[in-house]
Order: sequence, then C-alpha cells, then structure tokens
Amino acid sequence: MEYVISVLLSGISVGGQYALIAIGYTLVYGILRLINFAHGDVFMVAGLLGIYLTATMPVYVSIPLVILITVFLGFIIERAAYRPLRSAPRMSVMISAIGVSYLLQNTATYVTGGQPMTYPVIPFLSSTVNVAGTQTKWVVILTPILVLVLVYALNMLINKTKVGMAMRAVSKDFETSRLMGIRINAIISVTFVIGSALAAVGSVLFFTNYPAITPMAGAMPGLKAFVAAVFGGIGSIPGAVIGAFIIGICETIIKGLPSAWDVSVFSDAFTFALLIVILIFKPQGLFGEAATDKV
Repeated sequence: MEYVISVLLSGISVGGQYALIAIGYTLVYGILRLINFAHGDVFMVAGLLGIYLTATMPVYVSIPLVILITVFLGFIIERAAYRPLRSAPRMSVMISAIGVSYLLQNTATYVTGGQPMTYPVIPFLSSTVNVAGTQTKWVVILTPILVLVLVYALNMLINKTKVGMAMRAVSKDFETSRLMGIRINAIISVTFVIGSALAAVGSVLFFTNYPAITPMAGAMPGLKAFVAAVFGGIGSIPGAVIGAFIIGICETIIKGLPSAWDVSVFSDAFTFALLIVILIFKPQGLFGEAATDKV
C-alpha cells in the first residue's frame, strides 16, 4: 500500500510539473496557432538561472528574480523571433521557433560547458514529510495544489478580466479582433509572459525533484508537456492539465513496475505512443473542438 501511495504521489507531482509547461504551449497555440518549440528550453534556462542566482543571493530573492528574468526572456523571444513573422507563412514561424530552441540550447552549452549542473536545495520544498507511512518531499505534496491554484487564477484572468476577454477574442478571430481595436501585439506578449512565468515555476518544482540540469534538460519535459497539451486538446487549459496528470501518473507507474519486467525503459516511449493513438482516434484531443472548414 505504501508503494502504491508513493507511485501515485510521484506521478501526480510529475504530472503537475508537466502541466505548468503544457499550459504555455496551449496558450500560445490558442492565439497564434503556433507550437512554440522553444518553450521547453525556456524551462531549462529558468533552471540554470536558479542555479546561478541562488549561488549569489538568498533563495527568497533569487526565486522571484528567476521568474522575472524568465518572463522577460519569453517577452524578448516573442518580440524578436515571432512578431516580425506575424504575416509570414506558418512554416516560417515554426522554423523560427526551432531556431530559437537551438539558440537557447547552444548558449546554455557555451555558458555551462555542457557539463551537468546540480540544482540548489530549496528550503522546505526539499524537506521530507511522512504521508501514510511513505517518506516523500514537500514539493511532491505541494505541486498539485499549486498547479490547481494557478490554473484557477488563470481561468479567472481569462474569463473575468478585460485582458482575458481580449485573449478569447483574439483566439476566436485574429483579424476581426484587430478591427475592433484590440491591441493584438500586446495580447500576444501577455500570453508569452504568462506561459514563461508558469514554465519558471514549473522549473523550480521539477528540478527540486530531478536536480541534474544540462542544456538538453528542457527537451524531454517540453516534448511530454506538448503531448499532454495535444492529448487534452491543444487550446484547452483544463485539457492540458488533465492530459499532463494522466501522462505523469502513467509514466511513474511504468517506471515503478518490478525490475524483473524490465519495461521502465519504455516510460518515454509510452508518452509518444499515447500521442499516436490520440491522433488516430481523436485528433482534436479529449477536450479540443473539432475544426470545421467553411466552403
């Protein structure tokens, strides 16, 4: 029973961390119809910033500063790499996103020398707690709670504020929103800012659990978060969150199976196999809206 509780807690925690990244994918796609392939690398950069800043200042100063710098990075990426291509073919924007991803990875390699770095111990989050006889970290307990609070706050922002109304309008009809006087560029920048902030929070939670960071550390979590967004229905925030929790729990269960079965190596493959199945049987995802083409 303790083993089952441990696996479920770990799976929910990992799923919550994927969810914070997946929301960034689904927000940007909902407005720009763009897969921001650099988003996972923004997550990685936030982790490296946490290492360097925590080494020079107290944690209660460095963590908020990491979030602020990551937000600024997301804003700069949108301003420099995506805004000039607003009217360009979608393929050009996608190539730009891949270019930004490699730029962030190569810059991180240059700065760190490509060597794995260890994320600092965050007080309280790294402390252990006993849950039903199972020893686990506080970060495992707090992650799903924090994710639900942030998702609720984001939903309130989208549904109850003028900025949220503008975001919904832009996601429905880009050109009509422009004609109605909505500042399209400002709304898109806000979207990138929100996504980057959530990725920074996700990096603190994720690297507290998995402290080794390399320049490629954002690639696999980013891909899994993207799969979660597609699984739940890309463009749907609740769908991205639910998809992330499902993937996190299933991945942890596979890793936790007896070693005699020797199937833990397929934990990553399962995520992408799930993506293939979803694309075959329900291309719009669990909560996505089926697209209709007007003739």
